[in-house]
Amino acid sequence: MNELTESLFQPLRTWAEISAGNWNILIVGGFVLFMISIGVMFMCWRMIGEEDERTKGIYLQSAAIAFLVLVLCDILFPKEYMWQVFFLFKYSFAFLAGGIYLATRYLRDRTV
Repeated sequence: MNELTESLFQPLRTWAEISAGNWNILIVGGFVLFMISIGVMFMCWRMIGEEDERTKGIYLQSAAIAFLVLVLCDILFPKEYMWQVFFLFKYSFAFLAGGIYLATRYLRDRTV
């Protein structure tokens, strides 16, 4: 697994370490993705409504999907270098996956 991780993320590491500008682009991109993910999740959470017996299952499924993405990112992302950046991206992807599930569930429930 280490060889796969190394081959996937070595070009990103090389690009980020060339200059401080590239490193800042990576950090700002991750932060923007994190803010968008939080916004999507919060917006969809508000659209679905207050917690009751119907929405409790939806929220639990969204949390399960976010947790699955966290575990997959933990397996895939390297831990030897740039772990702070990958930590930011890991939670960005998890919140985005949970938010996408909430959005699709809201759209599906609204059309039925």
